[in-house]
Amino acid sequence: MSLTGRGIVQVIVVMGVIGSFGWIRLIRSAAIAIRENVYFEAGRAIGASTQRLIWRHALPNIMPILIIAFSIGVALNILAEAGLSFLGLGIPPPFPSWGGMLSSEGRKFMYEAPWLAIWPGVALTTAVYGINVFGDAIRDLIDPRLRGGAGRFIRTRKKSKESETKAEGPM
Repeated sequence: MSLTGRGIVQVIVVMGVIGSFGWIRLIRSAAIAIRENVYFEAGRAIGASTQRLIWRHALPNIMPILIIAFSIGVALNILAEAGLSFLGLGIPPPFPSWGGMLSSEGRKFMYEAPWLAIWPGVALTTAVYGINVFGDAIRDLIDPRLRGGAGRFIRTRKKSKESETKAEGPM
C-alpha cells in the first residue's frame, strides 16, 4: 500500500494480486492430483477429448476446493482491508470501512460510547463467519466425494418415485 497509495482501487488490486498466489498453487496441485487418477487416465485411453475430461472429471473434483478457497479468500480480504483501514493505509476516511470505524471514532470514544467500537467489530466478525459457513455449506452440497448433500436427496427421491410407478403397475 505504500507503493500504490490509498484508495479503493489500489486496495482491491493489491489484495487481489498478493492474495492470488497461494490459491493458484493450491488449485494447481489439486488439478495435478486429479490428473493422475485412474479414471482420468482411462478417459484418455478411450479417446475422450481434453475438454470432456476437464468438464466431466477435473472440474467437478476441483470445484469444492475452488469454493472453499474463494470463501476463505473473501473472508481474509475483508479482514485484511479492515486491518489496513484500521492502520490508516486502506480506504480513505470519507468512505465507510469497518476498520476505519474501529480506528478513528471507535478509539476516541470507546469509554463514553462503547457501541462505536462494538458494533463494527460484531459486524466484521459476523460477516467473516457467515462467509466461511456459507462456503462450507455449498462445498458440502456439491462435493462428489461426500455421500450427503442435495445430490443424495435428489437421487433418493427419484428412485422412490420410480419404484412407486413400478409398484402401481398397469391398471
